[in-house]
Amino acid sequence: MPTHLSKTRKHRGHVSAGHGRVGKHRKHPGGRGLAGGQHHHRTNFDKYHPGYFGKVGMRRFHLTRNMQWRPTINVDKLWTLVPAEQHELSGDLAPVVDTLQAGYGKVLGNGLLPNRPIIVKARFVSSKAEKKIKEAGGVVQLIA
Repeated sequence: MPTHLSKTRKHRGHVSAGHGRVGKHRKHPGGRGLAGGQHHHRTNFDKYHPGYFGKVGMRRFHLTRNMQWRPTINVDKLWTLVPAEQHELSGDLAPVVDTLQAGYGKVLGNGLLPNRPIIVKARFVSSKAEKKIKEAGGVVQLIA
């Protein structure tokens, strides 16, 4: 913005620069930020922000949020977790897939597996997925 258009230039020569005469525009008269929400600004908080202060309900002391974490991956996508250089290895060496390390919690049985053995490490495996992996000559290892 050009200097000649700025507010400070326009107020030169006008005593209070638009902030009134006595005792106005002084630092932070009401406190900084959300200060005084329960005291001198209570009316505003009660009117426009009801429920801002206080608690509601019970706190679950033994809540473990990680129990609900269970991203899924289907059997047909398992080979995408195998590095490309291990795809061409001889048939007797089965690649190891750690689904937890790849960010998945459960293996589901949707889709088809190539007829090659694979070792799958997972926290949870559906019965259909386990059946398909074993039919392909693979192994399922449950990990904590």
